[in-house]
Amino acid sequence: MMSLSLTALPQVLAVVRLPADAAVPADILSASFVSITRTEDELSIVCPADMATGRVVAGEGWIALRLDGVFDFSEVGIMAAIATTLAEARVSVLPIATHDTDYILVRESQLEQAVGALEGAGHTINRR
Repeated sequence: MMSLSLTALPQVLAVVRLPADAAVPADILSASFVSITRTEDELSIVCPADMATGRVVAGEGWIALRLDGVFDFSEVGIMAAIATTLAEARVSVLPIATHDTDYILVRESQLEQAVGALEGAGHTINRR
């Protein structure tokens, strides 16, 4: 079994949904955590909940769990190990990948349930 270390980031996040052709709001770019994805159907932005005020919020109350370390693209099963454990614990997830690592967002209301399931599976959860 793969044992991983994760860090729960302290801020509450929101998912903002804008039209596909919308400009990325400049103020959001200064956030300490922001993920921006544009498709032909939408512009989705994950940002601190306090920066989502007044925007079309598709979901709020998310906490990011960062997988600690840098992972090579050739490594297999890292996100699956976390997502499977959380699915078995009936915890909703929103995964985000970056060049260096992965983040898995869980509902703030399910954070303790997620931490318990992950620790029960042998993973370490650090809190900021």
